[in-house]
Amino acid sequence: MRKTLDEALKGASFKKRLSLLGSTGSIGTQTLQIVDACPENFEIDALSAGTNSALMADQVMQYKPKVAAMATKEAADDLAERLKAYGFDEMPEILFGDEGTVAAATVDSADTVVTGIVGAAGLLPTIEAIKLGKDIALANKETLISGGPVINPLVEKYGVNILAADSEHSAIFQCLQGVPEGALRRIILTASGGAFRDFSKEELFSLCENEPEFIQKKATTHPNWDMGAKITLDSATMMNKGLEVIEAHYLFGASYDDIDIVIHPQSIIHSMVETKDTSCIAQLGWADMRLPIVYSISWPHRLTMPYKPLDLAEIGSLTFKKPDREKYPCIDLAYAAGNAGGTMTAVLNAANEAANEMFRADVGLGFLDIPKLIEGAMEEHKADHKTTDVTLDDILACDAWAREYVAKASVKNESKIIV
Repeated sequence: MRKTLDEALKGASFKKRLSLLGSTGSIGTQTLQIVDACPENFEIDALSAGTNSALMADQVMQYKPKVAAMATKEAADDLAERLKAYGFDEMPEILFGDEGTVAAATVDSADTVVTGIVGAAGLLPTIEAIKLGKDIALANKETLISGGPVINPLVEKYGVNILAADSEHSAIFQCLQGVPEGALRRIILTASGGAFRDFSKEELFSLCENEPEFIQKKATTHPNWDMGAKITLDSATMMNKGLEVIEAHYLFGASYDDIDIVIHPQSIIHSMVETKDTSCIAQLGWADMRLPIVYSISWPHRLTMPYKPLDLAEIGSLTFKKPDREKYPCIDLAYAAGNAGGTMTAVLNAANEAANEMFRADVGLGFLDIPKLIEGAMEEHKADHKTTDVTLDDILACDAWAREYVAKASVKNESKIIV
């Protein structure tokens, strides 16, 4: 019997089993909100988290996963004690550390792994999940920015899908649905512009020199929404958009010359594609991370979700401008690293993370020192740059080296930082 339109929209004909890495973080908790809204479509088979054993205990009791993994033994022990104290009688296998995260990612019954885990720790479990033929709902940037040379060959070999769970790359993927192979001409990534979008280059540089305390506070405050501190600072330097350029290259195969950035302060258009006939296709929506997450775990279906519909009349107008690449040197550094390929993007990413963390720690690192340290790491790495036969060990070694480089170089910085 033919389904009703409502049944089709709700996607009642499919069910996916999920492994959720980073279940207590922002991506993880929003993913579980989607599972709550569509229980007929999703089931949780494994959860992994950091050290928030209290929240993990609540999640385990609600979703009854087969595996629950914590970052440390202490957190895993506390989780077990909490579940016993609650009288929970459907105990999962409780694990910890890297072994636990990999176990969560590779649980037999799950068909999709949501990688909400932060940092290079997301690489190994993602690789092992791909080897088992599991699709990846990708929310971990390091997977492709650092690990692209390893990940992409595995994706092709094992025939899995990598489905972006961030707004920009989800938008590109959605725009490409129905676009014939070979018809893509250009990818256009939209950017909010971050904390300093309304400052001229001259104003920003002057403030960096004369009012560092103001810059310190302003750089970690986003004009549109509350995000994590690291991402907010990456938005202020626009390194976040540079990193997304590298992700777009690995996800969609576009050359770096065919990936552009445009500042769009309203953050309603999440990205666009241009086809060879110059037609532009855009994906629009409110800035709600649940939208790309739900598409990444439900594709190719569309689910009915209880979210506020987009109202263009309420928005009124949409504006765009080119980023000033002298004001935002991190953009060109990202393109340079991407074009260099191989291990250079791992160095870029790790150096940025280390410099970003030092700036937020307020130990004397200037805002403009962030790109200088990243550029220095990239220059120093050229002697050891590897572009072929790159392994996971190579990537992790470059990641560790770049962080160490930033720590040592910052001591020699004229700011006289002591780390």
